[in-house]
Amino acid sequence: MFENIGWAELLVLVVAGLFILGPERLPQGAAWLGRTVRQVKEYATGARDQLRSELGPEFDELRKPLEDLRGIRNFDPKRAMTNQLFDGENPLDGITRNGSTPSSPPASPSRPAEQRPLAPGEKPPYDSDAT
Repeated sequence: MFENIGWAELLVLVVAGLFILGPERLPQGAAWLGRTVRQVKEYATGARDQLRSELGPEFDELRKPLEDLRGIRNFDPKRAMTNQLFDGENPLDGITRNGSTPSSPPASPSRPAEQRPLAPGEKPPYDSDAT
């Protein structure tokens, strides 16, 4: 729960607590916060254990999609679009800040041999199985 809080944030919270509660009430406030967090964790653990006992093996089936959703949190749309459109090659990698390109141009994705540009007036191929 608190794995993302660093020492600097913790120090800011303590200083804010000193100003808000004062030095006399800060230890009681910290103890109350600790008890409350511990009680919420116990409630969550009890609810999870109760669900696991009632659902049995189905609990693990429900848990897998939730873990997949957790993986979406780390989703980077820029990286996903680059991978999808350019096969993992970022076309902007070689461009400098002023917009100039280095001496060698970045590699372009190769086109398969069966794909060629259409001649003027030529109709595109029609695949009856795909439609």
